[in-house]
Amino acid sequence: MTRFSLHRLWAIVLKEFIQMKRDRVTFGMMVGIPLMQLMLFGFAINTDPKHLPTAIRAADQGPFARTFIAALKQSGYFHFVRETATEQEAQQLLQLGEVQFVINIPPDFSRKLLRGEQPSVLIEADATDPAATGPAVAAVRALADNVLNRDLTGSLGGLRSRSGAVDFQIHAHYNPENITQYNVVPGLMGVVLTMTMVVITALAITRERERGTMENLLATPVRPFEVMLGKILPYIAVGYIQISLILVAAHFIFNVPMLGSLPLLYAVALLFIAANLAVGITFSTLAQNQLQAVQMAFFFFLPSILLSGFMFPFRGMPEWAQWIGTCLPNTHFIRIVRGILLKGNGLVEITPEIWPLLLFFVVAMTIGGLRYRQTLD
Repeated sequence: MTRFSLHRLWAIVLKEFIQMKRDRVTFGMMVGIPLMQLMLFGFAINTDPKHLPTAIRAADQGPFARTFIAALKQSGYFHFVRETATEQEAQQLLQLGEVQFVINIPPDFSRKLLRGEQPSVLIEADATDPAATGPAVAAVRALADNVLNRDLTGSLGGLRSRSGAVDFQIHAHYNPENITQYNVVPGLMGVVLTMTMVVITALAITRERERGTMENLLATPVRPFEVMLGKILPYIAVGYIQISLILVAAHFIFNVPMLGSLPLLYAVALLFIAANLAVGITFSTLAQNQLQAVQMAFFFFLPSILLSGFMFPFRGMPEWAQWIGTCLPNTHFIRIVRGILLKGNGLVEITPEIWPLLLFFVVAMTIGGLRYRQTLD
């Protein structure tokens, strides 16, 4: 029996390092993926979002109301972007997702305080993402008590209330009970489609090349676009099966409300599925083997799940992370799904999220087509 040899062991180690050096894509992924995880979890992920867009309806311009509004601005949680005049306008801003909160200050706010009464302040929140609204709502209760109690001094000191100077009425729209499944399950649709569609199609052309069947395609008069479309269409059917399974589970198992049009959701899903399939086809033309194709797909999937608002509040991320997230199709599709199911949004409300999906699909399909043509050449 041959004895253990350090010389032979060292030869195998050197061989593996040489192979690793030759496979630069795999080596780059080994270094790049941990670095990307470090950057995303270290800098981009924030479970305590600040500067949330807020609309204000201030019917009282008295000194206490102005002090209260100024305190909200200084808290860091609220960023006032609009001043609304009607309740209809405020509801539209919430439905479109342009603001996270609408704060309504009644016309008798200051007068009730001076009478020793508790004026009611209505805070309307878009609660489709409970993690984004919870910290801000908790902060505003403590903030109001501290600020107003500091102003109620001297002869007004007797107006302080042990239970708080202001009675807050919190209306959590679209998810009043803050049920996590209402937020997670619709978002899971985009995550599942991104993971499966990109990975499966990333292996398509790569598998053809490794098995040697690419030569058969080269010998046929089939055009590159026809090959790509022929490989995409079967997976579109698979994607629709996945969507249907998730919707059935969402309705019968998790009791997720479905207020909007399901045909509209299926129609928009076609664009999202096609966009992810185009990404997968592009990766398959760049990868030299199936391992590299899977690595590229994972490199795309990781920011798609972390920066899309699925796991962590989108508005809690720094601006550079939000820019990256905005470029990803999963971000817009998750907003569309949550808007249709939880808010009952129609085509008009989701149009601002459709055109980024269309643009992404056109760019990815163009790059994939050019890369496939170069691969054939």
